[in-house]
Amino acid sequence: MADSAQAQKLVYLVTGGCGFLGEHVVRMLLQQEPQLRELRIFDLHLGPWLEELKTGTRNVIEACVQTGTRFLVYTSSMEVVGPNIKGQPFYRGNENTPYEAVHRHPYPCSKALAEQLVLEANGRKVLGGLPLVTCALRPTGIYGEGHQIMRDFYYQGLRLGGRLFRAIPASVEHGRVYVGNVAWMHVLVARELEHRAALMGGQVYFCYDNSPYKSYEDFNMEVLGPCGLRLVGTRPLLPYWLLVFLAALNVLLQWLLRPLLLYAPLLNPYTLAMANTTFTVSTDKARRHFGYEPLFSWEESRTRTIRWVQAMEGSAQ
Repeated sequence: MADSAQAQKLVYLVTGGCGFLGEHVVRMLLQQEPQLRELRIFDLHLGPWLEELKTGTRNVIEACVQTGTRFLVYTSSMEVVGPNIKGQPFYRGNENTPYEAVHRHPYPCSKALAEQLVLEANGRKVLGGLPLVTCALRPTGIYGEGHQIMRDFYYQGLRLGGRLFRAIPASVEHGRVYVGNVAWMHVLVARELEHRAALMGGQVYFCYDNSPYKSYEDFNMEVLGPCGLRLVGTRPLLPYWLLVFLAALNVLLQWLLRPLLLYAPLLNPYTLAMANTTFTVSTDKARRHFGYEPLFSWEESRTRTIRWVQAMEGSAQ
């Protein structure tokens, strides 16, 4: 969110600025925004419940209206679109590709509703009478330094003697994007939103770069392989029906253990459906609308992530 009433120096408020992506956005603003005058960071760890996120998004919009802040960039997610629970592939799609978004999990439902609130607020009058300009960014699967799921897979592999076991067919492709490029896109959008309000206002943009299309497991091995892990099996070692059973069992255990401890397994029905459904993006909308080009190449993104993993305590190296 940028307040640029004088168009000389900018004030940014980064909500969720202490999270995985938020920290990278903060660093990118400090490094790449010469017009930065003041950077404000707000972070409140809320539960994943639908109503909380809707209320929080409404509060942000109302804060813009009441303070005269004219530009709001919302970090959405590819999960607003999919993969859906029907397992329908999204192959090299873009922002206009028809796709039936069918979700039951709180996270994609809440992100979709919050994104809708932000886009519908575009054009709303703020204090002083000028219109609010909003847009939403939809990262595909983010990776990079600080990524908790990749950290979890790494330590899981260490516990299993340097091995991970294939659970997903290699033919199931997913789009991935480096966190530094996602942060860079946020900075560019905030920088250009005032000058291209008529074009960018109310728009959604997938976040993308030159990272290769692979299954989650094969992509993760691009980073974890050089760190001492190996992926066992050319095909899934467990039948899909057994994975479905284990995912359902994890949900049951999570419910039973909730009064005693927080049990957050990697495998649940939602993550299983996501991992088994092809979802890849091919678009240049961000380039056409505001001149986006990835700041980090695939080779640099991979190298930076590998170095982060190798620096972890207990490295296999």
